[in-house]
Amino acid sequence: MTRPHCRIRSATLTTALALVLTAAAVPTIGGSPTAPSATGASLTLTAAAPSGEQWSADLSTVNRDDVNVRRTPAGLRLREARAAGRTPRSPHSAVAEGMLLTAPRTLTRPATRVRAEISADVPAGATVEAQVRGWRVSGWTEWRAATAGAVFDRPVSQVQTRVVLTARAGGATATVRAVQLTADATAAVSAATPGRTYRVYATRIGLVGELTANGRTIQPRDHFAALPSRRGLSPLNTGDYTVRVCTTTGARCEYAPVWDVGPWNTRDDYWNPPAVRENWKNLPQGRPEAQAAYQSGYNGGRDQFGRTVLNPAGIDLADGTFIDGLRLTTNAWVDVAYLWTGGGPRGVVGDGPLNIRSGPSTSYAVRGLAARFANVPIQCWVTGQSVAGPYRTTTRWNRLATGQYVSHAYISAVYGGAVPVC
Repeated sequence: MTRPHCRIRSATLTTALALVLTAAAVPTIGGSPTAPSATGASLTLTAAAPSGEQWSADLSTVNRDDVNVRRTPAGLRLREARAAGRTPRSPHSAVAEGMLLTAPRTLTRPATRVRAEISADVPAGATVEAQVRGWRVSGWTEWRAATAGAVFDRPVSQVQTRVVLTARAGGATATVRAVQLTADATAAVSAATPGRTYRVYATRIGLVGELTANGRTIQPRDHFAALPSRRGLSPLNTGDYTVRVCTTTGARCEYAPVWDVGPWNTRDDYWNPPAVRENWKNLPQGRPEAQAAYQSGYNGGRDQFGRTVLNPAGIDLADGTFIDGLRLTTNAWVDVAYLWTGGGPRGVVGDGPLNIRSGPSTSYAVRGLAARFANVPIQCWVTGQSVAGPYRTTTRWNRLATGQYVSHAYISAVYGGAVPVC
């Protein structure tokens, strides 16, 4: 259905998608949590048994490429455990950060996966993270967390590592003794991709008891989304068209099926290129017509029905997605991936909303939800905590394209290709 506007007034609102080694939740190789002592924890974290080409990151050389770290006899530490250069309103104002960048390593043979094993003492409030990037013909890939295994969609010939440390302002810092890297090849190099992603304005649907465009009666705290084009509308009780909606900080995400049409327009598939877009072909790809009308007076400031546009909304979110999935309290800008425009294996969430976590165990932090029927992009899978679910009891955890995890016990089906081991 189309609604002229939502019921909440506007307000403004990256992502820690990588696995972070913390003293609050420290996994062992088997995935079981190990509680730290009051003064900290001495641990080793690794994704799997080593195989392939191995080397150790050089933690002994600190130079101009590195930020707020120092080498001590005990290991790599933050130089100063205080925040600097941040505004009081910044979420980072209470966090000290440091980073060591190593020299690139040329591999003896191309690889598609790199795993990191970290040996460190991590006190409460501190974190350590190993990230890698790979060189290929087109240049460097993005940085990816390597603790659970970084998978590249094409073989890379060089690997560069960086070690990131954080601590509470004035608090104790971690001490990193060693970082061991392993590079090898996975069974497949075509990783799942989330597809086109744009930042748009989200509003809350509400309207409990009314019907959606695909015939669903809206329930309290329901989990779905609405887009202003029927081209992305899923049939009832399917997730053929699923969006991944994340807060702009990346702290929370939800995978939600598209079950309604709106806000404002019904023929505005703004995520498509102009040659494909049904209407408003002179707008930039990724710019909803309502946003252009509201911000710059496009189309006289009106929608396709001639109504004055009162907010720049490009997506509507059901109450459960809005409140429970993203934990929003008012309308906000969000980052939306239109998952059907991507590729690779997809898993169907058979029972939900399902928690998505930062690691392969229920001891890891919840980073959001995957609604029932949502189709989520699965990059690879790891062995973690055993979970008994509606479809199976399994230790398999699926790593999504964002680097987050869901238990395979709740996935009813996988399509789009074989899922490799991470």
